[in-house]
Amino acid sequence: MTIRIAVGGASGYAGGELLRLLLGHPDVEIGALSAGGNAGTLLGAHQPHLPPLADRVLADTTADTLAGHDVVFLALPHGHSAEIAAQLGQDTLVIDCGADHRLVNPEDWVRWYNSEHAGTWPYGLPELPGNREKLQNTRRIAVPGCYPTGASLALAPALQAGMIEPDVVITSISGTSGAGKSLKPHLLGSEVMGSVTTYGVGGTHRHTPEIAQNLAQVAGTRVRVSFTPVLAPMPRGILTSASAPIRDNRDAEEVYRKAYADEPFVHVLENSWPATAATLGSNAVQLRATVDEDAGRLVVIAALDNLTKGTAGAAIQSMNIALGLPETTGLTTVGVAP
Repeated sequence: MTIRIAVGGASGYAGGELLRLLLGHPDVEIGALSAGGNAGTLLGAHQPHLPPLADRVLADTTADTLAGHDVVFLALPHGHSAEIAAQLGQDTLVIDCGADHRLVNPEDWVRWYNSEHAGTWPYGLPELPGNREKLQNTRRIAVPGCYPTGASLALAPALQAGMIEPDVVITSISGTSGAGKSLKPHLLGSEVMGSVTTYGVGGTHRHTPEIAQNLAQVAGTRVRVSFTPVLAPMPRGILTSASAPIRDNRDAEEVYRKAYADEPFVHVLENSWPATAATLGSNAVQLRATVDEDAGRLVVIAALDNLTKGTAGAAIQSMNIALGLPETTGLTTVGVAP
């Protein structure tokens, strides 16, 4: 059976990554492609790395355009997915790559996004305990944010094992593609090259409540999260450093090896430290944990590609689970180097 796919927001970074991966998926056929301001133009003008689709004309992003497909991916700005999704039938698998349906608490949504909460969908991070079962046979999926993916996978095993206190400090260094494709003066080459900057300091980044929500699910209690994002002069990738006070001083490497032993996309390293370059273009997350004995803290380093495992790869991985396909179909753990 061929699965017919539509992608809303096909001219953006997330949309382009979705299409790159879908072109290698053996079970799908790519149908309607849509955009906002770029509607009416050729996809090749925005995604020149996708020659098989270069002559496709981008349609307007409407429910009528996207209807009639088995799966609809919405790679739209936050706040734009809910209205379209509500018009698509329950027989359509809708996968939202934006934030509209990630948060469980409506008050958190209103506080961080200043609009009405659209509801909560099954969360597309199957490596977190209990999530894989919720994704099976669902017709609505919320793809995680890129920062929460690395931070959550970095800390989940230790919290689940009761190894650390529920009080964590996270610093994540990200490439500029995480900010999207819209023109922004602070992301011009002359501003970014040769400089590392921080933003969203002091608990003001919108991914903070999502990280806290994921970690609380694993820990079974509220987790205090101090999160600082850092912008680096590279196009893609996230390197996360996460730490917390030790509660139960066991073998950290063994805890992590056991937790992720059966996960195809989480690689626990033993003889090297995670690096963003090693995950480029792959759906893999590299992790390594250690204990800082003098500080009495667990330290975990995680690396991933924010556009692949951090967005598009997670969306396709979750689609595979929902449709009953092998979870790894169309995805790779092999990066691009150098």
